[in-house]
Amino acid sequence: MTARSIRVDHASPVPPYEQVRAQLADLISVGRLRQGDRLPSVRQLASDLGLANNTVVRAYRELESAGLVRTRRGSGTQVIAPTAATDSKAKLAEHARTYAAAAGRLGVSNEEALAAIRHALASLHTP
Repeated sequence: MTARSIRVDHASPVPPYEQVRAQLADLISVGRLRQGDRLPSVRQLASDLGLANNTVVRAYRELESAGLVRTRRGSGTQVIAPTAATDSKAKLAEHARTYAAAAGRLGVSNEEALAAIRHALASLHTP
């Protein structure tokens, strides 16, 4: 994987770390990054994208929390094979982030966004 696969839109309301995280998660989910593939070092990716190191560190931490990568001191960050449960949780988290970003762009409150989700979930269970 090269940094050319990742783009950061500095004019976007989506924070740069989230843009990086989402794009890497997508590359993993579609198989362009596979189990055992190494991600660029934090310094290298930050330099390539013109970001602060901490921005990339946060993106990598989010991916690790989602069970998509593992970081080991001295050996870098590698893609791990997500289990079905982890994969489902990662996909759900991705959809939730996308929804949250869209709600933010619409300027709705957290309460309004949550109410819309509750309504959508309730309508799934209503014949």
